Amino acid sequence: MIIALAGFMGCGKSSIGRIIAGRTDWLFIDLDSRIESSEKKSINEIFAEGGEQAFRKLEEKNLREIIFSDTEEPVILSLGGGTLTSPACAALIHDRTFCIYLKTPVSKLVRNLENDTAGRPMLKCDGNTTVVERIERLMREREPVYESTAHKILETDGSGFGDTADEIIGIVRKNSVR
Repeated sequence: MIIALAGFMGCGKSSIGRIIAGRTDWLFIDLDSRIESSEKKSINEIFAEGGEQAFRKLEEKNLREIIFSDTEEPVILSLGGGTLTSPACAALIHDRTFCIYLKTPVSKLVRNLENDTAGRPMLKCDGNTTVVERIERLMREREPVYESTAHKILETDGSGFGDTADEIIGIVRKNSVR
């Protein structure tokens, strides 16, 4: 079984996934890191060379490889913030994983991201748009697909990563999503 962590960049998907893996015997995979490793390029380099469309194709390719692998052990999969914007990826995640949306208020995302935009090509702004405006716009576009793809929505405001990890472990074990 694959437990996919979805949500906007900066909501803690990778950090929470690592904590879960450390507290269980589950394998952790960060989709963005896997793409960088398989392509031997950074996300920024991939975007610079081929744009978002090329990156989304690599994202779907790697996602398919993970989902259709023969692993028997549970997997915690941290998705990229925009993975679900691809209808093919959203369908794969909804149909083939137990997806948990880490719902995080825009104000918290802004605090987490405003000084961390260098490695995040989707947050690059022109001179007319601020990082806050960019986050707000992307969240308006993405939140409906996050919610419709997820099997469970967790509100993360006020929760530490460790508490959220424990809550996810409890959900998975309670629902026998192993």
